[in-house]
Amino acid sequence: MVQTIHPGTSAPFARIAVFDFDGTVSLIRAGWVEIMVPMMLEVLTALRTGESNDDLRRAVEPFIWRLTGKDTLYQMIALAEQVTLRGGTPLDPREYKREFLNRLFAVSGLRIRQLRDRACAPDLYLVPGTRALLEDLRARGLRLYLASGTDDAHLKEEAALLDVTRYFDGGVYGALPDPEAFSKRMLMERILRLPGMRPHHLIGFGDGPVEIEELKRAGALAVGLATDEAECRETSPWKRRNLIEVGADYIIPNYLCRPVLLPMLFAHHEPI
Repeated sequence: MVQTIHPGTSAPFARIAVFDFDGTVSLIRAGWVEIMVPMMLEVLTALRTGESNDDLRRAVEPFIWRLTGKDTLYQMIALAEQVTLRGGTPLDPREYKREFLNRLFAVSGLRIRQLRDRACAPDLYLVPGTRALLEDLRARGLRLYLASGTDDAHLKEEAALLDVTRYFDGGVYGALPDPEAFSKRMLMERILRLPGMRPHHLIGFGDGPVEIEELKRAGALAVGLATDEAECRETSPWKRRNLIEVGADYIIPNYLCRPVLLPMLFAHHEPI
């Protein structure tokens, strides 16, 4: 099902498409929020401020969402700030990130091993319809870029295991040790500096606020993936609401709707 937020929005002359990875292409890390939130609640509960779990959840969930799509380190910096606000002495945010990744890999590592051992088809851990959409866009002549807040080495390995690297002829870009060395904003700015490139030549797909905000900031068309992981069959009301708030032009739960979506994205509207 396609929900049109800004009727008539299209990019008939699109040349480049940018994709987020986790929750937009890959489901290897599905469930990461359910790992991050409890970890942060443990850290804050240990400060014994008297706040309830619900109080602490309301403190962390907004910044987890706001920073989704950036290097995970930024979410951990925000956690450290919450510890300081409550009179505690935080760990280095990199320590929090290591702990989160250890917990996440206890789950995602099993999926990665399945893929490495060829015990399952790569498409099992793709958002439904992803491969067909990527092939459709390449057939239309678009150049594709993959950009993620996931660490670069992990991103490249996981994209290869999912057999999607070959579609992204523009490159695969993940978080670097220096968080200031790469961002989705930097990538979009670089794309817009390409010869002959204009904002209406760019479209993008993402399930988090960072990529949608940066696409709209660049003047591009943005498709919000309100993926209700891990099945991604229905629209997540929470993602839908938040993606609309940051400017998504269309909302979809997966790419099985591409026969309807693509004609809308590439429609050539006559001037009024």
